[in-house]
Amino acid sequence: MDDAGPSRTALATAYARAYHHIADRPRILTDPFAAPLIGVTADELFETAEPTEDHPGSGAVDRPRRLFFAARARFAEDRVAAAAAVGVQQVVILGAGMDTFAYRNPHPGLRVFEVDHPATQAWKRHRLAQADIAVPETLTFVPVDFETDVLARELESAGFNRADPAVFVWLGVVFYLTPDAAHATLEYIAGQAQPTEVIFDYVQPADTDEDRAQLQARANRLAAAGEPWFSYFTPDDFAAQLRALGFTEVEDLSAGELIDSYLDGSREFESNPPHALRASRILRAVH
Repeated sequence: MDDAGPSRTALATAYARAYHHIADRPRILTDPFAAPLIGVTADELFETAEPTEDHPGSGAVDRPRRLFFAARARFAEDRVAAAAAVGVQQVVILGAGMDTFAYRNPHPGLRVFEVDHPATQAWKRHRLAQADIAVPETLTFVPVDFETDVLARELESAGFNRADPAVFVWLGVVFYLTPDAAHATLEYIAGQAQPTEVIFDYVQPADTDEDRAQLQARANRLAAAGEPWFSYFTPDDFAAQLRALGFTEVEDLSAGELIDSYLDGSREFESNPPHALRASRILRAVH
């Protein structure tokens, strides 16, 4: 990540959500703040060609990835809504990037903790001010440099209460971590007061030569942009880890299954997932 601002993939995701909001129907995620946050208009989004995931700034990523970005955010927000309905009052967004849930938060009393690299947060706060997007009192920024800071300490200093239940949203991050680092974060989450829920996406290894070549090419592009992947997991890998940590409810979906669940019974992506989606999965677990 460039210390002067957000990562390229964080921007790509924001462009995708912005384009999805104005172009895709049915709309999976309603996010009117995505475009102003990154400083683009609807006309500018429509006028540009679709870029690739690792070349943000010209509209939106390809449709399958764009719908996955929208669907994973919607899935997480639906789970947050369900938790808030039964009294959970804390949500932690790990690697928040250009996420806008905190500025659309419809749940009174729900505190949102955005955790991210200090440079990303500084850039985001500058853009929020420029776009005249109000920062709600229920939001707390938690700048964390994971190379030098300790997540538990920084969250506690920001007012996060380990003795109360919480939802942890952790999207677009796991594959940039080593397996040990990913496990350490899950271990920290498992130590939270119950009930605690975590929602995250991950990349699974390919199982055919064609898919392996496609996945390796994508990983190579991201590595060349300075954002290499460090981990791949199978559903069985995570199921075993989570149950060993005390998580009792695990739901693990392919990207295609997730998207189709929001497209009125369609099986467009589940039955014949494009290469861009075959490795991506999303998981929710309750402790």
